[in-house]
Amino acid sequence: MINNIKALFQDEKQLPDHFINWQPIKQNYYLINGELRIWDGMLQDVRSPVRVHTASGKQQKLVGEAPLLSEAAALEILEVAVLAYSNGRGIWPTMSVGARIQSVQHFVAAMLQNREELVMLLQLEIGKSLLEAEREFDRTVLYIRDTTEALKELDRVSSRFVIQQGIIGQIRRAPLGVVLCMGPYNFPLYETFTTLIPALLMGNTILLKPPRFGILIFQPLLEAFRDSFPPGVINTVYGEGEMVVPPLMSSGLVDVLGFIGTHRVADALRAFHPRPHRLRCVLGLDAKNPAIILPDADLELAVSECIQGSLTYNGQRCTALKIMFVHRSIVDDFLQCMSKGIQSLKCGMPWEDGVTITPLPEPEKPAYLEKLVEDALSLGASVVNPGGGVSSDSFYYPALLYPVTSAMRVYNEEQFGPVIPVVPFDDIREPIEYVVASNYGQQASIFGQNTDLLAQLVDALVNQVCRININSQCQRSPDSFPFNGRKNSADGTQSVADALRIFSIRIVVAARETEANREIITSIVRERKSHFLSTDYIL
Repeated sequence: MINNIKALFQDEKQLPDHFINWQPIKQNYYLINGELRIWDGMLQDVRSPVRVHTASGKQQKLVGEAPLLSEAAALEILEVAVLAYSNGRGIWPTMSVGARIQSVQHFVAAMLQNREELVMLLQLEIGKSLLEAEREFDRTVLYIRDTTEALKELDRVSSRFVIQQGIIGQIRRAPLGVVLCMGPYNFPLYETFTTLIPALLMGNTILLKPPRFGILIFQPLLEAFRDSFPPGVINTVYGEGEMVVPPLMSSGLVDVLGFIGTHRVADALRAFHPRPHRLRCVLGLDAKNPAIILPDADLELAVSECIQGSLTYNGQRCTALKIMFVHRSIVDDFLQCMSKGIQSLKCGMPWEDGVTITPLPEPEKPAYLEKLVEDALSLGASVVNPGGGVSSDSFYYPALLYPVTSAMRVYNEEQFGPVIPVVPFDDIREPIEYVVASNYGQQASIFGQNTDLLAQLVDALVNQVCRININSQCQRSPDSFPFNGRKNSADGTQSVADALRIFSIRIVVAARETEANREIITSIVRERKSHFLSTDYIL
């Protein structure tokens, strides 16, 4: 197995032409105040998790370079965003909803022209398969379009006046201020845009901090950002997070933190803010989503969903299934089918057709996974599938662990990689107690046919997690559904409609219902004297 894995890394001459001919991107600039400003300081190498055999030996392919901004540069970018917002009186926050939508549509048109390069960067920089990279790009575009449509509907509802108890009022939504958007490396495009786009559309100004991996994903979009939005509305912050982000938060000038990552980092960032009560947080955090397989489950369906749920993009998804509770009466059959299913998965480089298991972008991840497996083995578990847990450089072959107990690290830790712990149970109270005691509360999947048992599980879990999937894997889609979590898994609800609301605040303009006030309001509206007080209706 180790030789097979080592052989996955190809000779330079075996790469597809578009990868052989790839010219590393030298991004020695960043977006600030509507200009691509040259950075004459240090740059960081951005290397692919893909290793390539060359005449000099096996090497990580160089994707390009990106700026390592200083604290002073980051604070200047923040100042630009603050000035662009101008206490809510800047060009962007006072712009009509229709005009903001047109700007976003202009951006999408430019973004579509860069599809091929963005898909290639997702493969090169984070090891995402061609199919998954294409899906991420296309889903991002669909999310943007759905969000603009949701905003039109929200604005239509807000365009009318309400008269209650002798008070005339119009209730509309207003922006919050400066938003710091920090997406994750596993979905650097899609997940970042699920905060950035609604925050933009609602009139906020943006500081975009790319993730640790996936830095260059945004390089092809910088000109589109510059050309689609007024100066200072979107600005990019590059560099080491530990250096540039704490000063931004410590300034107290960031009004909203849109962050997707671990709860520990989120807590640390929030603690830097001098006025945390004034900081709105939109957080997508850790998860340890369980699958619960009941004795009467359709085994073929359950195994298929569990393999996809635990190993799509190497299990590097917050919505991945990260622990399996299987009834003891069927656990042997489940393990046998899972092992066969894992063996059938294609391993290889991101550009290969039908590949599922690809190199991991985090250099430290294989060693971490090895320690999790070693800990489980020392406490009585076994690796069930042939070759499970074998690794070479950035590649880690999936490990199916059984029996896993509460004494093992993998029972509680979010592995965020291709390790699948399986726990046998005799009574459904056992997995229920696990979910209740867990620090995480995003989702759960339950597999079975007995409606009494399924109903019992639903009722037990509905106040522990935020989505229960019956006979299907955990997932975020469709984007119209709420996406949130309890405990350490999230803060705030994300979906197409919910995100628009969470990046804005309801404002009421009200007056007593008198003839004079009617005339005043009518005059303001009819003569379009106010951007906010309006009955314009977007079709």
